[in-house]
Amino acid sequence: MDTTMKKRLDDFFTVAETVKEKQTESSAPEEGLSKEKETVVVTTVAPRNLSASYFVSATYDGNKRRACIKLYEPESGKIYFWYDTTGHKPYCLTNLPPSELEKIAGLTSHTGFDHFETLEKYNSLLDRQVTVTKVVAKDPLAIGGRPRGCIRDIIPEEYPKIAGEQQQAKVWEAAIKYYQSYIYDRNLAPGMIYKIENDKLIQVRHEPSEETIKQICGLAQNETEESLRNIELWARLLEYPVPNFRRVALDIEVFSPIPTRVPDPQEAAYRVICATLLGSDGKNKVLLLRREGLEKGSERLPPDVTVEYYDSEQKLILEIFEALWDYPFVITFNGDDFDFRYLYQRALNIGLKKSQIPIEVRRRVCLLKYGIHIDLYKFFYNRSIQIYAFSQKYRRVTLDEVGKALVGRAKLERAKPISELTYTELARYCARDAEITLELCTFDDDLVMKLILALTRIARMPMEDVSRQGVSRWIRNFLHHEHRRRNMLIPNAEDILAVKGTTATKAMIKGKKYKGAIVVKPVPGVHFNVKVMDFASLYPSIIKVHNLGYQSVRCPHSECKDNKVPGTPHWVCKKYRAIESLLIGSLRDLRVKWYKPKSRDKTLSHELRSWYYVIQSALKVILNASYGVFGAEKFDLYCPPVAEATAAIGRHVITQTINKARELGIEVIYGDTDSIFLRAPSEEQINALMKWSEHKLEMELDVDKIYRYSVFSSRKKNYLGIFPDGSVDVKGMTGKKRHIPVFIKKAFNQMEERLGRVKSPTEFEEAKKDIQQIIRERYSRLKRREWGESPEELAFHVVLGKVPEGYTKTTPQHVKAALVLRKKGYELKAGDLISFVKVTKEPHVKPVQLASNSEIDVDKYV
Repeated sequence: MDTTMKKRLDDFFTVAETVKEKQTESSAPEEGLSKEKETVVVTTVAPRNLSASYFVSATYDGNKRRACIKLYEPESGKIYFWYDTTGHKPYCLTNLPPSELEKIAGLTSHTGFDHFETLEKYNSLLDRQVTVTKVVAKDPLAIGGRPRGCIRDIIPEEYPKIAGEQQQAKVWEAAIKYYQSYIYDRNLAPGMIYKIENDKLIQVRHEPSEETIKQICGLAQNETEESLRNIELWARLLEYPVPNFRRVALDIEVFSPIPTRVPDPQEAAYRVICATLLGSDGKNKVLLLRREGLEKGSERLPPDVTVEYYDSEQKLILEIFEALWDYPFVITFNGDDFDFRYLYQRALNIGLKKSQIPIEVRRRVCLLKYGIHIDLYKFFYNRSIQIYAFSQKYRRVTLDEVGKALVGRAKLERAKPISELTYTELARYCARDAEITLELCTFDDDLVMKLILALTRIARMPMEDVSRQGVSRWIRNFLHHEHRRRNMLIPNAEDILAVKGTTATKAMIKGKKYKGAIVVKPVPGVHFNVKVMDFASLYPSIIKVHNLGYQSVRCPHSECKDNKVPGTPHWVCKKYRAIESLLIGSLRDLRVKWYKPKSRDKTLSHELRSWYYVIQSALKVILNASYGVFGAEKFDLYCPPVAEATAAIGRHVITQTINKARELGIEVIYGDTDSIFLRAPSEEQINALMKWSEHKLEMELDVDKIYRYSVFSSRKKNYLGIFPDGSVDVKGMTGKKRHIPVFIKKAFNQMEERLGRVKSPTEFEEAKKDIQQIIRERYSRLKRREWGESPEELAFHVVLGKVPEGYTKTTPQHVKAALVLRKKGYELKAGDLISFVKVTKEPHVKPVQLASNSEIDVDKYV
């Protein structure tokens, strides 16, 4: 934000009064640390009046039987708990009237059943209002979540026994988490600013942001009233300021008697011997457990880090817990699966009470009773984040690789097992891990924390959920919210499939459900002065312009059936806009017309430009996934015809564009999905094509890249382009792929460098001779076995997609190597990088760390 905006925001904040009380045995979620029986703790129940705070999380308090909102008040740096005052309760919907539901004894006698209500909802699949019964329960687990005996199961299972199999009992909206349902019904906006007045939760209006929102809406005056309203709603979520996050990074080290084995967090059998807590407030410390006979060591720590020694493991863990009760945000790297899970179980093992432990362990995640736990491993593991937000700068999701790629910091190498390190070696090693973890959420002006908050606002989800879940969940959530806002019945996936059917086109790629994007066969050879034009957000643009969504594709109106999707039997509604078209379309417009240009606008302050970069990155992540989710079976609104229609229109758009380019006299040498490669087009031809696209297709086509020259083989998705500055853009070529051995990559890099110097067809012919010499030299060195003292440069590097035992149908080479490592006692999991070489003996691959030069099968590398 710019400084004026920040000053205005600061005016909102006053420090809330701290309330202190003694902890009782029945520890409530809002209570803090209890080291002794009568430790003074700080309660975090929100006062009747609380100044502007950020909605960061939501949960359900089983004791109070109420929804609970966590509010972060940035001036005091504390979390406050606000409990629902409206009497909202969990529920599901059914097609059965109350009179029929009363016949189901298992329902009306259920301990969690409360009452029935009759509602009118709009069923978009049928395009009419329907009457449904709202089955209200006393707690969320009564609706669903238990293995058996839930209301959502009782209704469809028991009713046919009473009424016969002809009468179908349907249940809707029963799998939505209660706190999400609460957010939808109250039209709340996680990540936004709220205040409390007389116990009521009220959203805060930020006037400087409202002025910017007016500017954004001014750019969209040509849009329909409905589209403009959605643009304004999105802009409000995205333009409001972000807080300074008071946080601490945590890393622990555990004693292990077997150096190659990671201690099991489910058992937590070994002592926690070190922990590092690095706070954004400058409170940095390393906690060390004293152990008999261990040397102090001579390594130096950063001057702002203090070292504390503990004679008791219990006291060390309690000191960690004190920080977890204090900081509003706790950052870990793999805390869900290790640090938090281990600390919880270890605390129980050494005699601490559950009320003293600030961690809540769930099946897949570990949350905090007080603050917000952000596990960066889960966030960076998200493929959409890896590809679209961070441009695949890292490949393996390890602290070492992500740290090196994003903040230039690597883990410290150690020559000894953790249990054999001196005190200072251990402290330095653990502190480095915590330093990388903290830097990963503070670099580039808090980019990661701001990105998580932006996604929280878009997805209408708590920060913990959005940082752990995939993009399909984000899209599902904001679509569900819009259904509730419009009083629309949220359909089950089977309802959509029953009405809309499946796909009709034949996939060209094995394993795909329908025909995908078009890839035009390239014109082989060398082409000078090449311009690449592409459509800005092609698929989101298609969803917007062509009104695609589960309710609009194959709609129930006979008068719409002439509005065909090219190349398919599907049609699109002409009467109503689909909510997908409205929401995805307005997000796309905001990114293309406001956030992307503003992120490059050097007249803006660095802080504001940085925020706009975060927003356009968040939007890019969501928009690039918006088409694919409708074709994913796990997506709640799974509708294959929508994904198929989007791809079909995409093919039609590219085909039309190629034909128009040729009509204008431009030579098209290649086309792929959303872009076309043009040989030596004039500025007049480029402008004519852009104007045609804008008027005919209602889509923005622009020049994306300019190559001095490009080289194509006869294969698709396989080319290189040389930019005017001599840098090389490589697509699909084996030598550039990340898993390829360094020995081969070095030759490829030499070829790249030579091609970068070429400026004319004559020079290219000369370069070809030099490249032949590079290849001959590399081949000769390989046959002479001249690659170095170890086979490291010959290693292939492939990531495990799952644990080695999970590969049952086939056993790829890297899995064979992984199984060798497993036999040697190495612990392996999904996401681990396996480095292996090709050898002469069975199974013809070997982990590089176990291989010698004499075993290499050089013929396999030729």
